[in-house]
Amino acid sequence: MGINYHQVKIKNADDFVILDDQGYQYIMKDEYIISLDLAHNLRVHSSGCIFFQKTIKLSPSNYKTTTIYLHKILAETFKLNDKTKINNLVGFVNGNKLDCRLNNLIFRSRAVASRNRKTSSNTGFTGVYKEHNKFRSVISIGGKSKHLGMFKTAKEAAKAFNEMSKKLYGDEGKQNILD
Repeated sequence: MGINYHQVKIKNADDFVILDDQGYQYIMKDEYIISLDLAHNLRVHSSGCIFFQKTIKLSPSNYKTTTIYLHKILAETFKLNDKTKINNLVGFVNGNKLDCRLNNLIFRSRAVASRNRKTSSNTGFTGVYKEHNKFRSVISIGGKSKHLGMFKTAKEAAKAFNEMSKKLYGDEGKQNILD
């Protein structure tokens, strides 16, 4: 049985990016990519995505910086037919930003990408905020917050959020993980 993926070392972390054979061959054999030495200079961005960056001095006061996000260049090289006017941001199906296999890359809308971001709420749940001794559940609909109710626990409020998210957005809706 053949190998299903390749691992490429990341320069600024003790980790590897995962590529399928098509992506791996691209970064190892494409003339432009080879000229940048991209495969040996991949780093983890603060966002968690894998990228390459190189700054070239053109003159004493003029520089040119080239930045390439690995997931974006692979999706736009191999999956461009999936890109639409609305679904134009590259995301990760399984949420793992180190997994740049083509079957894990998907073009999504800005709304879906926003719903898939990690929460900034202190409760640990998206759409749940502590107010006094209760928890408020809210969801965004068309850019406006809709109050879903007040609950005794953060978990109950998160459950209300999950139900409304599923109802409004189906499988593309954000779901809080409830243990």
